[in-house]
Amino acid sequence: MKITNDILYVGVNDHDVDLFEGQYVVPSGMAYNSYVIMDEKIAVMDTVDARFTHEWLDNLEKALNGAKPDYLVVQHMEPDHAANIYNFSKVYPDTKIVANAKTFVMMQNFFRDLDLEGKKVEVENGGSLSLGKHVLNFVFAPMVHWPEVMVTYDSTDKVLFSADGFGKFGALDVKEDWEDESRRYFIGIVGKYGAQVQRLLKAAATLDIQIICPLHGPVLTENLGYYLDKYNTWSSYAVEKEGVVIAYTSVYGHTKKAVDVLANKLKEKGCPKVIVHDLARCDMSQAVADAFCYGKLVLATTTYNADIYPFMKTFIEHLTERNFQNRTIGLIENGSWAPLAGKIMREMFEKSKKISWLNNNIKIMSSLSGENMEQLEAMADELCKEYVAQSPEKANKNDMTALFKIGYGLYVVTSNDGTKDNGLIVNTVTQLTDNPNRIAVNINKANYSHHVIKNTGVMNVNCLSVDAPFEIFQRFGFQSGRTADKFAGMETLRSDNGLVFLPKYINAFMSLKVEQYVDLDTHGMFICTVTEARVMNDRETMTYNYYHSNVKPKPQTEGKKGFVCKVCGWVYEGDTLPDDIVCPLCKHGAADFEPIE
Repeated sequence: MKITNDILYVGVNDHDVDLFEGQYVVPSGMAYNSYVIMDEKIAVMDTVDARFTHEWLDNLEKALNGAKPDYLVVQHMEPDHAANIYNFSKVYPDTKIVANAKTFVMMQNFFRDLDLEGKKVEVENGGSLSLGKHVLNFVFAPMVHWPEVMVTYDSTDKVLFSADGFGKFGALDVKEDWEDESRRYFIGIVGKYGAQVQRLLKAAATLDIQIICPLHGPVLTENLGYYLDKYNTWSSYAVEKEGVVIAYTSVYGHTKKAVDVLANKLKEKGCPKVIVHDLARCDMSQAVADAFCYGKLVLATTTYNADIYPFMKTFIEHLTERNFQNRTIGLIENGSWAPLAGKIMREMFEKSKKISWLNNNIKIMSSLSGENMEQLEAMADELCKEYVAQSPEKANKNDMTALFKIGYGLYVVTSNDGTKDNGLIVNTVTQLTDNPNRIAVNINKANYSHHVIKNTGVMNVNCLSVDAPFEIFQRFGFQSGRTADKFAGMETLRSDNGLVFLPKYINAFMSLKVEQYVDLDTHGMFICTVTEARVMNDRETMTYNYYHSNVKPKPQTEGKKGFVCKVCGWVYEGDTLPDDIVCPLCKHGAADFEPIE
């Protein structure tokens, strides 16, 4: 198979494997990918699993068409990719092996008899290797998901050889959707190392990538932004889809009955997706992937030997060891004399970050009581509160408690210029009167939104909650709505005035009609009446201090001399800060820079 004119695929499909790495069900098999770059010097990119030695060597021989390879590039030493290094070296004894220092240490541990004398080409992070027309650039990716991993960028054909990154379960001769099996693969294999993947994505963002060649799964050639966005979501532990996952174990059926009641109530109340997993019978890796995919999780289990049921314990361990975070969890526990399951489950998440616990949890004593049925109703109401608030038919559109969310917080103000939706970050929203309800919003005149709202006289104020990620501030605060579509690729919901409100990361929004405008020199104050108000959830409002302490990335200033942008953390290295400097990330000027101390 040709990838480009010079890059050929020589990998293999495995339909004999039933459990990848001894634990992940792979009904569609597995692909072990390997590639050849044909140039003045020929490079082979990785090998394959030991069970496919001869098939791979046959593929390689056919691709080489009588030529001999000059280099074998080893990006990852896991045996499903590196098992044939020794066999390759016996067939092509003059070929040099390209790897980093950690890889060579592992290589000698795996292959005790491998003679590397005169064959080693040890590369550094950021180093390169010329094949002639093609130049290979090496980027180290430690702990994605082994410490020696590196990826390789061919700057000629603009191809990223991504090691285990962007891989998926499934053989290449089986057609199936990329997303589901890639999510399950990522969460299971790489999920613990989100921070390391984020660093790799930042490095990849500096490259012009046209093709991604992973070590598992299909070669990616189109719509690469989609795949990169998925990896950004998964590795930042952001909520990917709205809905509720219910994971349960049940011994005699009473806990299962509670789960069935809850699932039906959620569907009746408009929950966009309800997924139920019986942990004793389901594919555990799929249950784990779903828990990471959706924003809300309900755990239901019994007290068992003064602990929790084993399958539930295993499930929670899978979540926590993969850095499960930024989710809402509800608990249903069952016990006949001394229920402990709720307490134990909660304690298992002690080290997990940004977990919001439902107020309405349920304790069943052996079988469902009338009180339990009322509790299930309350739990369903709490889980569906924001879904109801988003509904144009079911929402309470005159919930003036939305005004209680106003403080010294951060907000996304949305508007529309007649052709496209717009939004910006503001931090000055004030309630002026309560009869009638009047709100003042201050907006810098330099912002395009000021111009739009002055012309249209309407806006929505979205109250950001503490779970809003930095990406929201980048999207709405670091670019101009005059030149950028700030809602590109984002789900949009609309209030009765036709304007967008954010589908998540807010606890309330208000639709405002401008009644008066006050010129404040650099800013304009819009004094407005409230035409619609909805409360989405009970999460805390994002304050300016919370943003700076918990959301804004810490600037990487160690060992650097110069100035740092207080808004986004970008560093300007130099003795003197130019008066006309504009931060390339957030577009703020010199006034928002401070010296690195």
